[in-house]
Amino acid sequence: MKRTVILTALVLTLVIGSPLAAIAGSDAPVATRIIESGKLRVGMTGTQPPYTVVSKTGEVIGYEVDIATLLADAMQVELVIVQKPFAELLPALKKGEVDVVMSGMTMTPRRNLEVAFVGPYQVSGKSILTKSKTIAAILEAEELDQSKARIVALKDSTSQDFVKEVWPDAQYTAVDDYEAGVAMVIADKADALVADYPICALSILRHPNADLVTLDRPLTLEPIGIAIPPGDTVFLNMVENSLGALELIGVLEILEEQWFDNGAWLVAVP
Repeated sequence: MKRTVILTALVLTLVIGSPLAAIAGSDAPVATRIIESGKLRVGMTGTQPPYTVVSKTGEVIGYEVDIATLLADAMQVELVIVQKPFAELLPALKKGEVDVVMSGMTMTPRRNLEVAFVGPYQVSGKSILTKSKTIAAILEAEELDQSKARIVALKDSTSQDFVKEVWPDAQYTAVDDYEAGVAMVIADKADALVADYPICALSILRHPNADLVTLDRPLTLEPIGIAIPPGDTVFLNMVENSLGALELIGVLEILEEQWFDNGAWLVAVP
């Protein structure tokens, strides 16, 4: 209850100010589209807990869902979550099917050539989920026989790029969502899943009897941010200001504690 009251009060501080409608116009196509529709369409997978995940009731919940909700409140519009496989999110953004993408997406130079980014709101890093501490140690030291290593990662993700760069000769399998990759590791159809460290750590909590292990520390550091269409400086500035305010008044810290440090929400997911 206390946290809800705090978040509600902080949302009100964001809402006070010039409404988006007052600054939208022909030079702000994304902002104008959002105001005319009264909706902020956010693309996310719904399969990347604790960033986004579908609850037992079919509702998409998660760290990024809460951030997106606060952003929509600040813009005085309705939040609409558009679920798509990870590999389809940026194409959907470029086609105008969504207004922003928030799905544990790393802000890479390659992606920044295609879209703009706001953030980061979190810094993550690559890790390895496996059933063997020995395999984990060998993978970390890059001393494995690559031709025999069966590694899985999310399609079109930085994890996939990492695998192809570090273990180019491994038997690689791309999956559309993390649960598929975790299931392959559990069923011994893959030796390891390469994913963001929070995903690996959470998978161990969700499958306590599967003998899963991960590394003690991430292999990389990667900034996670909001992808938005290029060319609309008004919308870019609005999202930057809103996210900056959330960080300044401590909301991001509260949400990170809730979703990454406290596993109480796990009872809400299948």
